Amino acid sequence: MSVTIEQTGANPVIDAALVERLLAAQLPDLASLPLKRLEPAGSDNVIYRLGDDLAVRLPRGDWSTGQPRKEFQWLPRLAPRLPLPVPTPIALGSPGEGYPWYWCVSRWFEGETATIGGLADADRTAVELAEFVKALQRVPPDETLVPGPHNSFIGAPLARRDPATRAAIEAVDGVFDGTALTEVWNAAMAAPPWSLPPVWIHGDLHPGNLLTVDGNLSAVLDFGGLGVGDPACDLLIAWTLLPSPARETFRATLDVDDATWARGRGYALSTGLNAYTAYAATNPRVAENTRHQITETLKDFR
Repeated sequence: MSVTIEQTGANPVIDAALVERLLAAQLPDLASLPLKRLEPAGSDNVIYRLGDDLAVRLPRGDWSTGQPRKEFQWLPRLAPRLPLPVPTPIALGSPGEGYPWYWCVSRWFEGETATIGGLADADRTAVELAEFVKALQRVPPDETLVPGPHNSFIGAPLARRDPATRAAIEAVDGVFDGTALTEVWNAAMAAPPWSLPPVWIHGDLHPGNLLTVDGNLSAVLDFGGLGVGDPACDLLIAWTLLPSPARETFRATLDVDDATWARGRGYALSTGLNAYTAYAATNPRVAENTRHQITETLKDFR
């Protein structure tokens, strides 16, 4: 039986009743487990905890609809090669019950979202993150491991972000030092582009996608941006989580050349500005985090 669900604009309202119907129709063995909505969730997916050990992730809109199938296809292959736990999907749900997209059920990890200043040992965390990125990059992006669809701006040449970034710099001039921001961005744009074969990238490596237990890194989440391209985008974590000394440890462990570091700093600036201009006025948490991110790129450049 077809079920019509409430929509916000073009996107469906995703509530517990919808998730219960989807589970009952497609994964009945899991349908009796209790559901609890995760708040705050990310911008791409609505997430429900399912029982003690699982999570249901459902895309919010058409911009993220390719993520469940991509993660279901590739995370089981990548997970054994990675030094940190990742939420490998155990089931892929299909459109149904009025919900128009694929969705997935993944492992649930206990822990706290990583926070600035909340690390038990920032240098150790820096090494662990660098080793994770290196392990991901070592996976051969050959014909047997071709990535699925992902955001075209992730891992793409930085020049694609140039018009929007310069517009954002102009918009925040006065809140931040517009001249200094332009210097950081110009340096990133002047850095030679990635000329080696593309490598695997997480694509969204920021504190919100890292879990810790007692301040120690315990899992890496949300591979919606997974793909291949310029590894500079995975340097984002250096300016969003790590203090300056640990940032240098991260760079040394990863052995990043000057051009890639400059592009990574530019990527961190660009994504920070994008989030700040879009959400800071209405979301204090985003305002605080992106202000830190933007400020750290300026400090690192000086």
